[in-house]
Amino acid sequence: MNLSSLRPPKGQKHKKRRLGQGMGTGRGKFAGRGAKGAKSISGYSKMRGFEGGQMPLHRRLPKRGFTNIFHKEYAIINVGVLEKLDGDSFTPESLQKLGLVKKMGAGLKVLGNGELTRKITISAHIYSKAALDKIQKHGGSADVIARPAPPTGKPVSKKK
Repeated sequence: MNLSSLRPPKGQKHKKRRLGQGMGTGRGKFAGRGAKGAKSISGYSKMRGFEGGQMPLHRRLPKRGFTNIFHKEYAIINVGVLEKLDGDSFTPESLQKLGLVKKMGAGLKVLGNGELTRKITISAHIYSKAALDKIQKHGGSADVIARPAPPTGKPVSKKK
């Protein structure tokens, strides 16, 4: 059997009916669309969620929640994780190399979850109160890295 010789059964394939080709075709004048209304004109496309004039579901349901456009997403690390690591000095770059921090986001934040039993030195952008207390309790130091300030004012146009 040759695949190139396969044909559909007789009567299965037929020409598409051409609409609006004159009165003699049986589908002239309004071409099966009716005389008036939005659906009869060319270029009509029903909007998503249209329910025949009834108030659509997405407008009937109450809207909940709020998205803060100024929200900053920090990379976080706990002092309990730092306790388990070798060495006593940590920076965001060294933690990224170790694979503990994947995306830096708005900066590195150190949280106070877990126990700390030794002196460590860490540089991060922000600290929780509990983390600072635990680090300073054992004589460690927590250096704050300044975050770059967002640009202010109008952008300079490069027109000449």
